[in-house]
Amino acid sequence: MGPQEDHVRSQLTRNAHGPALCCLGPDQLGTCPPRPGVGSCGLWWWAGPQFAGFWYILAIASNAPGFLPSRDKRKLGACMVRVHKTGQLKVVLAFNRSQGCQSHTLLLRKDRKKAVFRNTLKGMEGFGVLCTDHSSGLLHLRLGRAGRSSKTLLLFSRQTTSSFPSMKKFVDTCEMLELTKSATILPKDASCAHTILP
Repeated sequence: MGPQEDHVRSQLTRNAHGPALCCLGPDQLGTCPPRPGVGSCGLWWWAGPQFAGFWYILAIASNAPGFLPSRDKRKLGACMVRVHKTGQLKVVLAFNRSQGCQSHTLLLRKDRKKAVFRNTLKGMEGFGVLCTDHSSGLLHLRLGRAGRSSKTLLLFSRQTTSSFPSMKKFVDTCEMLELTKSATILPKDASCAHTILP
């Protein structure tokens, strides 16, 4: 992650009150002391069993051209995160495109210095969690190919609805990442979950 993402993490940490969300700093590669009502945070914390599993994608903001389909074709996205082996994640992302729900599988490796996972051969320059409380979270993706890069912010949730604090975090983070104009709340009446669930 670059200086802008580091700044966003520090701002989220500074603005976090109570148990709403535990926010990860760029240097938290181990675990940090637990906070009352929140628990410990760090790379293992969100990349391990507590962040693994199935998530709905409730909202998206991205500066990647053509990332979202037309309004009448939008559905909730879905994601499955599994710990493949030490330092590796297997991630399946599903989004609705013009041809319908499509899933993409990525095997990501932990960066040696920063709290992100990568697979540059597949165009994933950064897969990092900005904030999470086990039931919802903000995921930042940095995609890049042929010298071009883009940034995408996803609002994750275990349910098809989000709480007010998590949605506010999404909106505030969009502003910090300069993604406000592209922020989109996905309709909850349909999803792409069936493409990745057993």
